[in-house]
Amino acid sequence: MDFFTQDAIAEAIAERQWAWTEQWHSGPSAPSTAEPWTWIEANHRMNFDLWHEEDIARRDDLPAERIRAAKRAIDRFNQARNDAVEKLDVCLLTHLPQPAADVPLHSETAGMIVDRLSILALKLYHMRIEAERPSAAEQHRATCTGKAMVLTEQRSDLARCLRELLGDMRAGRRQFRLYRQFKMYNDPSLNPELYGQGRGR
Repeated sequence: MDFFTQDAIAEAIAERQWAWTEQWHSGPSAPSTAEPWTWIEANHRMNFDLWHEEDIARRDDLPAERIRAAKRAIDRFNQARNDAVEKLDVCLLTHLPQPAADVPLHSETAGMIVDRLSILALKLYHMRIEAERPSAAEQHRATCTGKAMVLTEQRSDLARCLRELLGDMRAGRRQFRLYRQFKMYNDPSLNPELYGQGRGR
C-alpha cells in the first residue's frame, strides 16, 4: 500500500494500532522499518508503555522507589511519543504536495491526529477488557460496554477526520505546519527545578 496516495490509509493506521496493541500484550514484535510506519509504530509503542506505567504510578502498595521509577519512565515515554509525532509530520510534509500560500491552515497536524487515534485504540482495548472482566460486577461490565461503544464511534470519526485531512492535502485544499512541542520539563537547561535544584525560582 502506497501510504501517500491511498484514501483508506487512516483506517489502515487504526487497524495497525489495534493489531499492535493485541500483539504487545502477548509479547514483543519486530518493529516497522519503512517510513512513515516506523514513526506511527514508535508513537503507539510509547503510548502503550505510557498507559501501563501510568497504571503502576497510581498504585499505593508499591515501594516509593518503584513509583518514582514509573514517573521517570512516564517522562521518557512522553518525550519519545512527541518526538515520534514530529518525525511523522516531517515525513508527511516531505512527501505530500506543497500547498499554495493561501490554502487554509488546519490547526492540528496529521501526526497529532495519529497520536489521538493511538490513545483511543488503547482506551477501547482496555475498556473492552473491563466490559468482559468476570470478577467485575454486572453494572460495571454494562457501563464499560456502553463506554466501549462510544469509544468505537469516536475512533471511527477521528479516522475519518484524518482521511479527509490527508485527502485535502493531496488535493491542495488544506495544509498543516510542523509544530515543535519544545517540552521543557525534561530539559535540565529549561526546567528551573533541575538547573537550580529547586532554587531557580
